[in-house]
Amino acid sequence: MNIFRLNSKIKSINWHLLLIVLACFSSALSAEESIWYKDGDPLNTQIFTLPKIPDGYRESNTPCGSVDLSKPITLAEVADASLCNNPQTSEIWASARAQAAQLGIAKSAYLPSVSANISGGLGISNPESSTRSNPSVNLSTSLAASYLLYDFGNRNANLENARQLLLSASASQSSTVQTVLLSATVAYYQVQANIAALDAALQAERASEESFKAADARYKAGVSTPADKLQAQTAFAQLTLTRITSEGNLQIAYGNLVNVMGLPANQKVTLSTAAGNAPSTILEDVNTLIEQAGTRRPDLMASEAQLKAAQANIDASKAATKPTISISTSNSLQDGSQLSSSNNSTLGITVSIPLFGGYAPTYRIRAAEATADLRAAQRDRLKLQISLDVWSAYQSLRTALESVTATEVLVSSAEQSYRVALGRYKAGVGNIIDTLNAQSALASARQQKIQASLNANITRATLAQAMGALDNAMIQSLPNASTLSQN
Repeated sequence: MNIFRLNSKIKSINWHLLLIVLACFSSALSAEESIWYKDGDPLNTQIFTLPKIPDGYRESNTPCGSVDLSKPITLAEVADASLCNNPQTSEIWASARAQAAQLGIAKSAYLPSVSANISGGLGISNPESSTRSNPSVNLSTSLAASYLLYDFGNRNANLENARQLLLSASASQSSTVQTVLLSATVAYYQVQANIAALDAALQAERASEESFKAADARYKAGVSTPADKLQAQTAFAQLTLTRITSEGNLQIAYGNLVNVMGLPANQKVTLSTAAGNAPSTILEDVNTLIEQAGTRRPDLMASEAQLKAAQANIDASKAATKPTISISTSNSLQDGSQLSSSNNSTLGITVSIPLFGGYAPTYRIRAAEATADLRAAQRDRLKLQISLDVWSAYQSLRTALESVTATEVLVSSAEQSYRVALGRYKAGVGNIIDTLNAQSALASARQQKIQASLNANITRATLAQAMGALDNAMIQSLPNASTLSQN
């Protein structure tokens, strides 16, 4: 009898130890840094997500966003810092990770659920009513497991819905990356253009000062009227004002640039003057470009995935109205000094049949079908918008490239005209009106050339973004800050 009770106690202790081990295992799996699987992702859902900054935008041995701002920065470095530090990329990255967790929730429906309960108590008997006064330990443990065998495809539909939504989130992340890259490129070239505009304003101011000095000298020599001097002085003052305005615009452009990079607006940066690669025009047949955009645009991929997710949600809503079959098992053990020992095990199958839900399932199905129709219409609208984006960017780039060639001729002729007019005025055979007109035409031609070059660079990047091809290779092919200032 004593040996039997001893064996029972040993079994009870072993059972309690097993439950304690299970509880510790469950706690370890719930920890943020688990030793049982990597990065807290046992179902490997984040394999479908993109990194915060895609490969190819920076060197693998360089920390994200580590740009040395004490040195002149290139367009590629601006793109790197923007992708690393801009809140838009952080926001969409977190959204993709959240959707990856939703995929894990959908996958978990295929796994059994196991729970364990442990309870214990310490009792002390009253010595006046009992022959024993020693403390007694009472333990009660239970272990239960359940598994869903069949649900008419509800889990499959929910899993497909979650998978498509994750693909949509990943595609949206790619779209946001290209949007940030385009914003960084535009801001970079805006600074570049404003630097060139300020340089052109300084040249125009110096030319106007030379015209004013020539008019003043002729006035003092008594060979010209006071009107010539005043007109030259007025033109000089206007160009001085233009130069001051250009300085202010340049500082605003610098603020916009560092803001896109995720830095405070008062952060000082300098653009690199190293020559970049020869820019690619990517002016192929526009029909081919539109066709390529239909297969490469990440926002269209996201829209397609949202449509498939909505279609899977229809199947899930329909399957939710059908029965489910589950299997469950449990074991309960009670033992202790003041309890009679018991060990009970059960195994059962449960069939759950939804009979009436107040018509809610019907309207859930209708809502899912309407949502699928909405996603399809949004997908079709986006297809039309993509064709328009590519067409407009293509035509804008053609215009900009032709404008660059035309403004080069314009600047060359304007410079010659101004030199001739100023020389004639100094020689006393020309008048101040012709000189000032030539001077104004030269300043205008220089500004037009700067704007044309700016438009060419921006529309080139815009066309690449409209095609879904704005990536590191495209960024590397764009010219650096030396282009406009050297022209």
